[in-house]
Order: sequence, then structure tokens, then C-alpha cells
Amino acid sequence: MTDLLILQRNGPVATMLLNRPELHNAFNAELIRELHATCDQLRADQTVRVVVLRGAGPSFCAGADLNWMRSSLDYSHEENLADAGRLDAMLEAFDTLPQAVVGVIHGAALGGGVGLVACCDLAIAATDARFGFTEARLGLIPALIARFVVPQIGAGHARARFVTARRFAALKRLQSA
Repeated sequence: MTDLLILQRNGPVATMLLNRPELHNAFNAELIRELHATCDQLRADQTVRVVVLRGAGPSFCAGADLNWMRSSLDYSHEENLADAGRLDAMLEAFDTLPQAVVGVIHGAALGGGVGLVACCDLAIAATDARFGFTEARLGLIPALIARFVVPQIGAGHARARFVTARRFAALKRLQSA
């Protein structure tokens, strides 16, 4: 494991800290690999009951590292599909963890960072948390994360938010009984 992801355990609680604060914890191939491997490790550990996901520095996760995305311009079609498949598999690994996953969100959660939030069983957002599907600024839609995000925010909100790239604050989703 590298220092891109820090895993700490305290009894039945495991805390995963995205640790690329200088890049707002943006994904690259190595961080995606680390996240997936850590999910596999935690899935097999029956002593862990709760996984807490956090980001170091000013942001939770800014989505994809632009340098990593830029390098994909030189990939073949097959290499791009494989790369997207690895990101999808990592999100699936998070989404299907048997432990309760709690996201502690602060600062920016953008693009793939919102995908991570959508995979959490519970997301607690600080008042400074801002979310956004900023892929639209690059002429892209958040297709890869859509299967995780749409069930959380609904098709109507997804349609409106996926194409604007506008940031938004956390919405309270609890309803009184």
C-alpha cells in the first residue's frame, strides 16, 4: 500500500483516508487500485463492522485527476475501456461492502467523488461541502458514476444536475416518521 490511501483500525471501525490533499484527493490509476484492494481486504475482515471514508486536506474528493485523464488521450479504445472498467469495479467494491460505510464529506466532492458518496450507506456533509458533476465542463456526462448516483438523488435531479456542472450543497434527505 502507498501513502495515497491510509487505513486505520480502531476495534470494529476502519477509517479510510484519501491522502492526495495537494490534488484534492483526485483519482488516478494508483489510488483506484488502492481503494479497490482495500475494499477487498475489508470485505474479508469480519471484525470490521463500520468503514468511515474521509478525505485529507481541503476537499473530500475532486473526482478524476486531470493529468490522469489527459494521459488517457494516448490510450487505445480497449485501454480506455479497461481503465473505465477499473474505476467502475472500484465503485462496485465500495457499493457492495458488507460493512456499514459512512462518508464524512467536506469541501469539494466532484464527479467521481460524488460517485464515492453515492456508494456510502450514510453520508454526513459539513456545511462547507459542495457537490457537482463538473464533467459537463469538459463536454462529458458522468455516465460511469450514474448507476450509483441516480438511485440516491433520483432521475429528475440527475438529469438536471448532470448537464449543468453547477455545484450544490448537501440536501437533507431524512423525513420525519
